[in-house]
Amino acid sequence: MIYIGIDDTDNLESRGTGALARAVAADLAADYTVLGVIRQQLLRDPRVPCTKNNSSKALLLDDGDDVDLGALAARVRSLMLADFQPGSDPGLCIARSVPAEVVEFGLRAQRELLTQADARGLAARHGIYLEGLGGDEMGVIGALAAVGLTAGGDAGRYIQVGETRSLAGPQSVESVLAAGVAAVQTPEGQPIVTGVVQADGLRPARRGGRAVAVVQQAGDVLLPLKLD
Repeated sequence: MIYIGIDDTDNLESRGTGALARAVAADLAADYTVLGVIRQQLLRDPRVPCTKNNSSKALLLDDGDDVDLGALAARVRSLMLADFQPGSDPGLCIARSVPAEVVEFGLRAQRELLTQADARGLAARHGIYLEGLGGDEMGVIGALAAVGLTAGGDAGRYIQVGETRSLAGPQSVESVLAAGVAAVQTPEGQPIVTGVVQADGLRPARRGGRAVAVVQQAGDVLLPLKLD
């Protein structure tokens, strides 16, 4: 897998980082296999400067021997700089091999304050591409955390995977699976193979490295939960 993390690309009046991440994914899809775009929730704390909820985004690409990470980084950097928003502090991270220490960094970013020095030092030790693209460059923290959390496989939720964003209204479990969700299950982990899912705004969780729709019964339908 190739992991691309971006963070802090917006301001209060602009499009959000999620919208930018999906636009970057659409551009890359012409030449790469994009497996999903994932939202990662970081520490909620008044000491953390953020536009809204302090979440970062990750793009997940299928790897291949012909994928040049340098060329990929240059392309994503160009796309981000072309849509730079005044007052933002963007960070970009790209990694192919994500060590356990970076996964732990992502988990720490969900519960404690971290610094640019923490992020840059860790990335340098492991040869991971990490760059600030404007402002005070604080987005490097969230960008590296997004890569770590996504590589860990058990955090975040997909804001884009397969054709799930095109689903609307009641949909059979079979249709949800066909749209790109790997499994439908209860919060307790019980698989669900039949039934009707209210699919508006479906955002599967990333669990076990897969897109999993976690649902709860509400009358005759299954309501999807939005999990971090």
